[in-house]
Order: sequence, then structure tokens, then C-alpha cells
Amino acid sequence: MTESINEIQRTRAALLMDFEDYLVRQRGLSPRTIYHTLRFANRFLDHRFGSRMIDLTRLRAADTTNFVQHILARRTPYRDKTVTTHLRTFFQYLFACGATSANLALSIPKTAQRWNARLPRHLSPGAVEAILASVHSNPRHGARDYAMLLLMARLGLRASEIIKVQLDDIDWRAGELLVRGKGGLHDRLPITAEVGEALSRYLREERGPTTCRTMFVTHRAPHRGFKDGQIANAILKDALAATGQKPVTPYVGSHLLRHSLATRLINAGASLDEVGDMLRHRSRSSTMIYARLDIEGLRSIAQPWPVAGGGQ
Repeated sequence: MTESINEIQRTRAALLMDFEDYLVRQRGLSPRTIYHTLRFANRFLDHRFGSRMIDLTRLRAADTTNFVQHILARRTPYRDKTVTTHLRTFFQYLFACGATSANLALSIPKTAQRWNARLPRHLSPGAVEAILASVHSNPRHGARDYAMLLLMARLGLRASEIIKVQLDDIDWRAGELLVRGKGGLHDRLPITAEVGEALSRYLREERGPTTCRTMFVTHRAPHRGFKDGQIANAILKDALAATGQKPVTPYVGSHLLRHSLATRLINAGASLDEVGDMLRHRSRSSTMIYARLDIEGLRSIAQPWPVAGGGQ
């Protein structure tokens, strides 16, 4: 019996290890996304097979639906919409490697996208400037932290994208920055004079001597790059505390500045398409969370309210 249990554990561990390699090499996902995707894949295997040997050939569409219903019954809608994304990735992998004869990712039901339920959490323009000013004046390591926050506040970079910036990604003559985005996709963004000066100051005054080609490195020797984007979250959290601002959410993430940039653009008259281009969204649905902010845009497509007799 002990050997059987060990064999079951080895089989599952080998499957998840191969799946993780797929997520890293073929999907190019961030460590945080990989963690959650593996977690839900493991939970599905627990739900479907329990302590029995995994037999992927027995999987059916009903198994995916039952698991999604099981999860949604005990979680809130906003967080649950990520569950189906993680599961689709898992079943796409199973189909691609031949473990299943059908692509069961197509059978996973969609969760409701409640665009109008709440506005994206963001800071006012004044609050953003106060944070930047506080970090800029930090005598210890303000140059690095200021440059990192400025990339989020002005260009909308994600934390995971900031720690991937290499020295060779900046074309100083053209004034462009190569952004290594999600899914292994690359984009080029123009660097404003403000951003360029912040990066230049950091390189001149604060970046320690190192052979590492990553732009932002640790202050302590041997001055290496960061393993994940949590450093950006920590910098932002400390800046909020230093300026006496209360976080708008219990968890302070770097997307707060990304949302703040999008909100400022919408309020300045930018369209949803322009905001989507600025944030490098691959799908228009990702930009729809800002639809409620575009009041003038919504007014332009609103129809007159019908009145009795057909008059207006």
C-alpha cells in the first residue's frame, strides 16, 4: 500500500513539474501566475481523483464544470474569474502534450464579468505626485526607487516588467524603452525627458558596480536583479506610509499606479482605445474596467429617453 501511495505521489509530482516547465518555457508567465496556475491544477486533481491514481484519459467535460461550480460556490465573483483562466491553461497543456484526446479547455464555462460593479482602485493625481516626491527625496536609495515608480506612474509598466528591464533595452538616441511584457511579448515605448532623466540619475549616482545587465539591482553586493516584482510593491507601500496616505486596498500592489495612470488619462479625455494602447492590453476586455470612468464617451452613444407621443 505504501508503494502504491508513493507511486501516486510521484506520478502527480512529475505531471505538475512538466506542467510548470511548460508555463515557463512556452507560456512565459510570471512566477506569481505560475504559482496560482499550478495551485488550481493541483486542486482540480484532488477534486477529480482524490488519493487515487491519476488517469487523465478518463477526464470529461463534466469534470471541468463540476470543479468550477465547486470553487464558485465558496468564493466571491471577482476573484473567481481567475480560476477559469488558470484551468484553461492546464487543459490546453494536457491537450498539447497528448494527455487528453480533446481540448477540455473549451468546455470550461465563463464567469460573469461585472464591469459595472466597482471602479478600479486608484490614486488621485495629487496623491501620485506626493508619492513620487517622497521617494525622490529619499537620501538612501531614492534614485532607484523613484525611477521604478516613475515607470509605473508615467508609462504604466507592471512590476514584473520593471524588474526585467535590461541596460540594452534603452535606446537613448531614439528615446525608446523595450518592454518585456506578459507572454513573452515585447513592446517599444517612448521615454519622456522626465523618465530619461530619472534613469540617467540612477545609473550615474546610485547603481552599484556590477556585471549584471539588469537595470534595477539590489543595493547590497553583489548587486543582482530581483527575483520578482514584490520590490516594487514594497517601495509603493513604504511611500504611501511616508506620505501619510491610507492604502485604498488592504493589499498594496504596483497596479495601483497603473490604474491611476489610466484613470488620469480617461479624465483628461482619452478614449478607452487610447488607454488600452498605453497599457498594452492585448484584449479590449482588459480595458473595459475603466468604462464607467468614460462618462463623456458613454454620453455620446446614449440614446434620447423616449417620452409619450414620440416627442423629445
